[in-house]
Amino acid sequence: MTMLLLAALIWIGIHLGLAGTTLRDAVVRRMGELAFRGVFSLLSVVAIVFLVRSWGSATTALLWVVPGWLRIGLVAVMLPAFVLFAGSVMVPNPTMVGVPAEAPRGMIRVTRHPMLWSFAIWALVHMLGNGDTASLVFFGSFLVTALAGMPSIDSKLARRDKAEWAALSGATSILPFGAIAAGRNAFVWREIGWKTVGVGAAAWLAVLVLHPRMFGVSVF
Repeated sequence: MTMLLLAALIWIGIHLGLAGTTLRDAVVRRMGELAFRGVFSLLSVVAIVFLVRSWGSATTALLWVVPGWLRIGLVAVMLPAFVLFAGSVMVPNPTMVGVPAEAPRGMIRVTRHPMLWSFAIWALVHMLGNGDTASLVFFGSFLVTALAGMPSIDSKLARRDKAEWAALSGATSILPFGAIAAGRNAFVWREIGWKTVGVGAAAWLAVLVLHPRMFGVSVF
């Protein structure tokens, strides 16, 4: 468990201590954006391999057993997570590096961080579904990274271009449907469309079927 805790802290530290902080700005000024992305990607790969291997070898204790009805509910909750992820990659997201600023559309109207929300839902579902100490640490590290990463990315965007950030933040929200509920944006179904939902649902169904082969555990 000690190695797993260390791996989790390294993963969180890389993403929250470097990715969206002023330290990142200083490193980029010294080595350039492209070089930073390369080094950061390499560090992330090493960190996640360490995290996965540590989880696989960690001692663990079962804290609770999920009843069947709740397990089915957790499986259902994963469907919107897949749809959020599909929406995040099928429409350019202005919060991502290298993506030009433009009026938010598609899933970005719902939340400006659809990919991180999909990761957060995935992590929380697996924490609840597994119910053991090692899984809490492993998936909890992704949950912390996803939730804390949203304001961290926002802070980076605000430092990069205050005018663009003011326009983006004024028309979108971290909380799903927050800007829509506040009247600062509108839900436009045609910008999301059945294609996004279909891709997300197909991926969700594929994982349901392949989960035992891929991970050795049935979702049910």
